[in-house]
Amino acid sequence: MPDTALQMSGEVREALEQRRPVVALESTIIAHGLPRPRNLRVAEELEEVVRTTGAVPATIAVLDGRAHVGLDKAQLERVANDDSVRKLGHRDLAPALAAGASGATTVSATAFLAARAGLRVFATGGLGGVHREWTETQDESADLGLLARTRITVVCAGVKSILDVPATLQRLETLGVGVLAYGTDHFPGFYLSSSGRPVDWTARTPGEVAAVMRAQDALGGEAALLVANPVPEAEQLDPKLHDRVLTEALAECGKRGITGQGVTPFLLDYLARETGGASLEANLAAVRGNVRLAARVAAAWTRA
Repeated sequence: MPDTALQMSGEVREALEQRRPVVALESTIIAHGLPRPRNLRVAEELEEVVRTTGAVPATIAVLDGRAHVGLDKAQLERVANDDSVRKLGHRDLAPALAAGASGATTVSATAFLAARAGLRVFATGGLGGVHREWTETQDESADLGLLARTRITVVCAGVKSILDVPATLQRLETLGVGVLAYGTDHFPGFYLSSSGRPVDWTARTPGEVAAVMRAQDALGGEAALLVANPVPEAEQLDPKLHDRVLTEALAECGKRGITGQGVTPFLLDYLARETGGASLEANLAAVRGNVRLAARVAAAWTRA
């Protein structure tokens, strides 16, 4: 990527030069994931969480055909309030840059740009994955393929529970993407503390995660490392409510014939509406915890 296409903020550049911890943050949650004006308040809150944990936040977005790693206040406000800001996955980056467009970055686009900028740790909510009824739809998130060839550590709350979690875990194994559960023996369930699926490896401190990152480098290869951090049980969505509403949402989705890229936003909106906003609060609780842990992992990584 030409230097003119990737713009790093002075704060982020200085932190990288001084080997200080930096955490990449996606921008779709700001532009498309939350209502206004709460979206801007959450964006500022997440950056503050990174700072209070001793790291530098690097929110990523594309503005006027340039990829920005680290946004200033005005740029953050623009992403939050400009209706023309598009949603950009990894495949959309080249057309957006060529067209001089502006867009908020998804997991795949954020991970790609963060890695190109030399960042090693990225915090998000939940990953995309293999969709239910994959044998019929062949629908799989671009997140998985991108992470299979991008060396970055992603702190997340698992994959979105509207997806086929067992199939996603199998796909991650096939692609060679490392998975560590943090402080638990089970893979988190996004809105829920546990998906009920066991994991092979568990890390219990940021230093242990950093040690795995160093071992990755020693072995070579390109795949990402997922650190699956569960939302605290006290802040998770009620499991019975989750299961009931998700079943209803899936049935309604099928009844309306919604397919492809329309499935995920429909299901997430349905859950938020029918749980009275409880699913959104659980999502935000997970994101805050992931951002906090990512900052601690980044600090352990830079100390090493």
